[in-house]
Amino acid sequence: MTISTTTSESIAVMERLPEAIYAAKTLRQLDKEAALALGITGFELMCRAAEAAFVQLRSEWPDVRRLTVVAGKGNNGGDGLVLAGLALKLHWQVQLLLPLAPTQYLETLQGEAAEAWQWLQQQQLSGLLMIHDGDELPDCHGELVVDALLGTGLAGEVQGRYAALIDWINATGRPVLALDIPSGLECDSGNVLGRAVRASHTVTFIGMKAGLLTGQGAAYAGQVHCHGLGTPEHVYAHHVPLLQRVTPSQCKQVLPPRPRDGHKGMHGHVLIVGGNLGMAGAALLAGRSALRSGAGLVSVVTRHEHVPAFIASQPELMVQGVRNGLEAQAWIARADVLVIGPGLGRDAWAEQLLQQALASAKPLVIDADALHLLKHKHWRPSGLWVMTPHPGEAAMLLDRNTAVIQRERLQALADLQQTYGATVVLKGKGTLIASPGAISQLVSEGNPGMSVAGMGDILAGVIGSLLAQGLTPSAAAAVGASIHGRAGDLAALERGERGLLATDLLPYIQQLVNPL
Repeated sequence: MTISTTTSESIAVMERLPEAIYAAKTLRQLDKEAALALGITGFELMCRAAEAAFVQLRSEWPDVRRLTVVAGKGNNGGDGLVLAGLALKLHWQVQLLLPLAPTQYLETLQGEAAEAWQWLQQQQLSGLLMIHDGDELPDCHGELVVDALLGTGLAGEVQGRYAALIDWINATGRPVLALDIPSGLECDSGNVLGRAVRASHTVTFIGMKAGLLTGQGAAYAGQVHCHGLGTPEHVYAHHVPLLQRVTPSQCKQVLPPRPRDGHKGMHGHVLIVGGNLGMAGAALLAGRSALRSGAGLVSVVTRHEHVPAFIASQPELMVQGVRNGLEAQAWIARADVLVIGPGLGRDAWAEQLLQQALASAKPLVIDADALHLLKHKHWRPSGLWVMTPHPGEAAMLLDRNTAVIQRERLQALADLQQTYGATVVLKGKGTLIASPGAISQLVSEGNPGMSVAGMGDILAGVIGSLLAQGLTPSAAAAVGASIHGRAGDLAALERGERGLLATDLLPYIQQLVNPL
């Protein structure tokens, strides 16, 4: 039985997620404070979580009547036990898998999880509840599997019976609803701790977890839903989020309608610096995206050989071929913002252009080859700037390997910001943005179809354009990355993910920089 939401529904659900994203240790405190503020017990809060998950289950899979619930020993397992009881009350058939034999399992239960077991026994109807321990690993009787094995407190790699149960869940071929977080996924980083459940949907409670939206987590969580369980807003007021999710409303706030007496000089002049021999396309893509995202003027400094092709492809661009950095000075002087790196290369020509860009002290977006030169020449911009590394470039900038960057994305983001002093856009699923003195941000939009050449050039052009239109580096980076990801999702909705091209995003970018 395979049931999934459409891409359009997925986009809508993602946009409804909360803005604030909390660390695991903060969420544990929020759980306690939520129950106190609501005047209920921890078990009653657990029941609310199970009820919210059960409502979501019935909404996504309305025809299901047989469940397999895999329940661990902690409160995550307690959520699963209560959900199993709710299904039994409706005369559904429930298969319950435990990591231990029932007698041992009962001895390990404490607090709300123990109350959940007692409550479940009261709901049991003869013949409708089948209990198995982790040694049996029976055939899956459910049309749907509920993952309530491990929660947010997991620290080390999954081993033993828990590993076997995760493998069993993934091998059933059934859709999976994960409670709070897929078992085996680390809450803050999204790392897979040895192995993890691949969920179709995840229902998370009280607050959002970063691990569901960034790193490997996005591939394991499926469609994410967040239920606050009625927690009052004042409970959150004293807790600083780990991250803030960028939202369409934020984009709308910083992109108001243009004044009726506007002219091109009011909307900024972006200069794209790049397009070395054989790499003209990267600079052209950046230039085209800067135009489509609203810059009043866009110029390109590139190799002489590429000028005719640029003009033929995009006549709205002003293009100048240069032989060295000195010839670029006048063009740099006229621009408000420089985007340097797309197709720049790493030869003497590239070095001279980057030197001139840095000497200008103008706002910069530094990407691609310019990041390599910045690192290896030990150069630093003196003004405001945004850097846009992908994980491989981040590894180079921090003298690490890409696997470490992907495993520690939040730490890498912080280290890049502190080391280089820039606003940092760490690309990848769950793109992260860090700016000096601000809470870091996360962009939840984007899809695998965007993993193709040229997407980064499009993003650099958008950010440069927004900078030229007066946004701060932090706002330009966050809003630009969000618009880029949303444009990719809209393009994939119409065209599909496989075979998506960077240029497919351009009409949607123009649409999104004009929010209704």
